[in-house]
Amino acid sequence: MPPKLPVLAVTALAVGALGLGVLPANAGEPSPPGSPAAGATPAPEIAPGMLKSISKDLGITAADAKKRVANEQRAVDVEKKLRKKLGAHYGGAWVTGATSKLVVATTDSADRSVIEDEGAEPKVVRNSLAALRAAKDALDTSALKRAPRATSVWAVDVRSNSVLVRAGEPAAAKEFLTRSGAASSLFQVTRSSEQPRTYADDLRGGDAYYSGGSTRCSVGFAVTKGGTDGFVTAGHCGRTGTKTSGHNRAAQGTVRGNSFPGDDYGWVAANSDWRATPYVKGPGAANLSVAGSKETPVGSSVCRSGSTSGWRCGVVEQHDATVTYREGTVHGLSRTSVCAEPGDSGGPFVSGDQAQGTTSGGSGDCSTGGTTYFQPVAEPLAEYGLKLSTS
Repeated sequence: MPPKLPVLAVTALAVGALGLGVLPANAGEPSPPGSPAAGATPAPEIAPGMLKSISKDLGITAADAKKRVANEQRAVDVEKKLRKKLGAHYGGAWVTGATSKLVVATTDSADRSVIEDEGAEPKVVRNSLAALRAAKDALDTSALKRAPRATSVWAVDVRSNSVLVRAGEPAAAKEFLTRSGAASSLFQVTRSSEQPRTYADDLRGGDAYYSGGSTRCSVGFAVTKGGTDGFVTAGHCGRTGTKTSGHNRAAQGTVRGNSFPGDDYGWVAANSDWRATPYVKGPGAANLSVAGSKETPVGSSVCRSGSTSGWRCGVVEQHDATVTYREGTVHGLSRTSVCAEPGDSGGPFVSGDQAQGTTSGGSGDCSTGGTTYFQPVAEPLAEYGLKLSTS
């Protein structure tokens, strides 16, 4: 029997065969105040190992972890509906609290009842999400002309209703903002010691794949393209045309596409010895199933796994962050409080049973804590015409 695709060796958080059913919000007890309304997509079954990891890493009870994941899954549908209803007034959405209560922002106080009718908590803010994104885009454009000095990360932060800029030298960051031409009132500069780096090829061991015979990274999500099986991973793990080998060092496939910097995604077409599955490797080496790729709101719990540090969980801090690595600037990443280490690059991030993205890089480590960024999975799927392997 051919070996299973190393995507099993890369772990991430999804749902598995040993599922623990999540009850609907109205079964047995009322929904927490501000939780998404009923009628949304049913919450998935959640593997006990995943709930245990979220409980441990986020410091909440197992019962709250169960409610949290169910609420986060329902929040996806409610947010989508409210985004459409609020239109130009929409200021973003996030979840908060131990059990992830959905908060939706608007620039018009008249929208409060519309938001409350969907079971979410309204928050009136000054800036629309569209205005914040336009300001961030101005920074991205400015960075193409001149890389910011010691300004490592900038992203729309819906919770503070600003574009949050993290910099080792705030004065230099403010000059960067001035060059962008965007209104200063849309930005918030904070001093940060972050020095993002990619997580490739530093350490050995664990379930992994190897690019060019030496660079060790982690498989992301299994995909198919026509009759070819393969997987998505980080773009910095190998250039197009590079040969790869699996965790067992057996010949595995070829990098068919990659983008880095600018983006940080790529895909590997596997040879006939490897097959795509809908699994990622979860806590305790259990196979956990991936059912789709709906993006989870800011504040949601998210877990990842890689060939160095294994299974880790945290929360989504911002989406659409621009990150400056030594190798160049990457756009459109999501910032998380999950730790990671060299060799974890390319590994999967999952929320509930939904694929979120692949590990790009970050700061810190899993001994002292850190920050990790992931490349959302939707972009490489669309760019290369790939189909995510799902249950």
